[in-house]
Amino acid sequence: MPKEIILPSLSAGMEDAVIANWLKAEGEAVKAGDPLAEVETDKATMEFEADTDGVLGKILTPAGERADVNAVIAVLLLEGEDASVLDGYSPGDAAPATEAKTEAPVETPKAEATPIAESSDKIAASPLARRIAAQKDVDLSRLSGSGPRGRIVRIDVERAVEAGAVAPVAVSPVAAASGPELADIGDYEALPHTGMRRTIARRLLESKTTVPHFYLEADCDIEALMALRAQINEGREKADRISVNDFIIKAVANALAKVPAANAIWTDEAVLRLKSIDISVAVATDGGLITPVLRNADQKSLGTLSSEMKALAGKAREGRLKPDEYQGGGFSLSNLGMYGVKSFSAIINPPQSCILAVGAAEKRPVGRGDQIVLAPVMSVTLSVDHRTVDGAVGAQWLAAFKKGIESPMSLLV
Repeated sequence: MPKEIILPSLSAGMEDAVIANWLKAEGEAVKAGDPLAEVETDKATMEFEADTDGVLGKILTPAGERADVNAVIAVLLLEGEDASVLDGYSPGDAAPATEAKTEAPVETPKAEATPIAESSDKIAASPLARRIAAQKDVDLSRLSGSGPRGRIVRIDVERAVEAGAVAPVAVSPVAAASGPELADIGDYEALPHTGMRRTIARRLLESKTTVPHFYLEADCDIEALMALRAQINEGREKADRISVNDFIIKAVANALAKVPAANAIWTDEAVLRLKSIDISVAVATDGGLITPVLRNADQKSLGTLSSEMKALAGKAREGRLKPDEYQGGGFSLSNLGMYGVKSFSAIINPPQSCILAVGAAEKRPVGRGDQIVLAPVMSVTLSVDHRTVDGAVGAQWLAAFKKGIESPMSLLV
């Protein structure tokens, strides 16, 4: 019996993905461990490997199309089988290649049109179910969920659409008014949302509307840092040079080691004080912002952090980051100084509690003993989750960071 190739969950929270490219053609032999396809998730493009020897008999999800996790995307012919066994094939007729790792639909009667006295935001439903419901104009409050604890899952929405048991959601005047006004805007180009862009939008909206942000600002005199950097980089190849951002990463790590209360995560049950210092560093890519993570940053030298950051940034821009290279992290850093931005306030990256926004260095008057001189000054803004980190703790951390930046030799020991 042929074997169905099922799209697995390749990262935490993944519910669907785009098959970016098939690396094997129909009729081509496949060995266990061979890359079958490149799969584009909301964070990166990863290779999906075969777990069995055989021949790729039929591709069900062509390159460029999206598939749900646990959906059958292709069929593998096993030893002794030929393409004739696929005559009249439909998904579900063959043996599954892997056991489903996400919620399995429970066989229930068709969705009942029983109103639930709750807003759609409070209804227990998977993100995929919500997206399909929005696309099909299905009112989730009129569905009965078949998932764990009555959670509405994809199959519930699809059954409702097939049964015609649910009327389209009526758009209220308030909701209509909140949408963008597109009249008389002239010619434009519509750029469909990628999975990454949708995830960025969802997470940032959630952060800005549910996390109580407060902000702390400081100006850092980096004249000594620039002089030390020039000394370190003397005679180095361009690709191996230490950047200002490398010093900033090291200063962030050292400050977290001195003020560990800032290295924390909020949960409804407890504040999680993290033992390792893992720093997420924002990298701009064509698809959007992604934050690869430097693990145990406090235990690494400036040179090691620099080389690791260059490698992670390169992989991020090529879409080759692995899940363990961008998931997690206890503190984020976003540097827009290279674009000439003087200062800005960044949105916290949930579930973290702090993010440091770094602006460009510019010549400003500073005190040198009894004299006022011009020196390069860099403005930074710390965004803080007030549920987890109090103002005094945030101020202590920022003071420790400023001290490290203005005394850069301390970052080398």
